[in-house]
Amino acid sequence: MAQALVTPLIESGQFGAASIRAAVASEASCQRLAASGLQVSTNPEAAWACPVVVLAVKPQQLEAAASAARGQGGLLISVLAGVRLQRLQELFPRWRCVRAVPNTPALVRSGLTGLAWGPGVEAGERTWVRQLFGQVGEVHELPEAQLDPFLALTSSGPAFVALVAEALADGAVAAGLPRALASHLAHRTLAGSAALLHEQELHPGQLKDMVGSPAGTTMAGIRQLERAGLRSALIEAVLAATERSRELG
Repeated sequence: MAQALVTPLIESGQFGAASIRAAVASEASCQRLAASGLQVSTNPEAAWACPVVVLAVKPQQLEAAASAARGQGGLLISVLAGVRLQRLQELFPRWRCVRAVPNTPALVRSGLTGLAWGPGVEAGERTWVRQLFGQVGEVHELPEAQLDPFLALTSSGPAFVALVAEALADGAVAAGLPRALASHLAHRTLAGSAALLHEQELHPGQLKDMVGSPAGTTMAGIRQLERAGLRSALIEAVLAATERSRELG
């Protein structure tokens, strides 16, 4: 995720690759990123000398990262799932902390990011952070308490959509289509439907009614989905992911 955020900064010319320092866990990652011109090291202290740090470590590496940051200060942008601003402020007392919840479509610049601000983050810094995440998608500023359902819908949601895409393709294969074609058509159907809902600002029920003719194929399929509890299953999936995010925090 950190690489997905940094790459547009370099491509747009806002920063030269040589002005960005990265700290990674393995020599293999170090060599891969160094090929792009970044200053890369397996020594975490190198990155903490920067005035702005994007923290994208695993949760179990958080305390080690805090230890490496001691004596430094600046703007800290955390993309760690479930780690609260209070916890960040305790571990990084000299830093002004921002909690960011981006999602994986940021990799193709179609992401959604939720932001919550810690104490002391200045107006100019907020603008810069918005611009950083705006390069890879939409940005939404929220009270921190709302980041858990935001994460459940936007960060876990792509996995739920992937299951739907896979199941639709499996159904088409069962009905006689070749696997490659079925997968392609499922992906394009989801993408096209999402674009239609978004660009024409349709309520999902409107799109359903546009497609479903009386006693037709669509209504036969919807009837089966309702029998199987698809709607309830998706609602419960988002609620379960929200609760898990709160537990992790």
